[in-house]
Amino acid sequence: MTDTLNTIILGIVEGVTEFLPVSSTGHLLVAEQWLGARTDLFNVAIQAGAILAIVLIYWKRLVTLLTRWDQPANRDYLLKLVVAFVITGVGGLAAEKLGFKLPQAVVPIAIAFFVGGVLILVIEHYLANKPPATEITWNVAFWVGVCQFLAGVLPGTSRSAATIFAAMLAGVTVRAAATEFAFLVGIPTMFAATGYLYWKVRHETGNEDWNALAVGFVVSGVVAFIAVKWLLRYVQSHRFTWFAWYRIAFGAALLAMAHAGMVH
Repeated sequence: MTDTLNTIILGIVEGVTEFLPVSSTGHLLVAEQWLGARTDLFNVAIQAGAILAIVLIYWKRLVTLLTRWDQPANRDYLLKLVVAFVITGVGGLAAEKLGFKLPQAVVPIAIAFFVGGVLILVIEHYLANKPPATEITWNVAFWVGVCQFLAGVLPGTSRSAATIFAAMLAGVTVRAAATEFAFLVGIPTMFAATGYLYWKVRHETGNEDWNALAVGFVVSGVVAFIAVKWLLRYVQSHRFTWFAWYRIAFGAALLAMAHAGMVH
């Protein structure tokens, strides 16, 4: 398999999994074991492509929030986005200062996939008969921020799953509304995380394959755009149950492969 094809596959994996509730970090770790490890800068590039996709999808909403402060609803929503982002940022900086690093082993990621899938099923069952609610309260903002931070330090958790279900458990029972807030909070969070990672590896660009970075960036962005557009339509009338069963099946498969020595 050519290196270019491997790059395209990794871009597709990032684009599909970054915003679906299935964990992009876990999928990329496994994919790179089979397709070859990439540099941190490459991972920055493909994540940046996914971020750009979500910005393009929500650009009208973002412009309205940033320019129409005269409308109380916009001002309130934006302030809650900021609070959620700050909570995540403070937690992330604390973890960085304490020297926390994500484990690279497959087994804990596989367990997180499995447990996360079970939790989604339990939460969906719990919320099944709740009345529809779309209001983003301060309680929602707080728990979305906390769970977004936790997703960053628990491999295989999925940032999108953690934030969407945090919003739903905190009171936003309409999936579309919970998903929108989770994705909008993710924009500054991912920009900050990607920018920080780039700052850390900025001196390690001497032997970088810039063509691969460009290909990965474009592929990830295009695929993420399609994936998010599809998800936003899907959540209008569907639960997240299928994602739960996928996580359980994928987690079990990873555990079996780890036991057989196919991944480590």
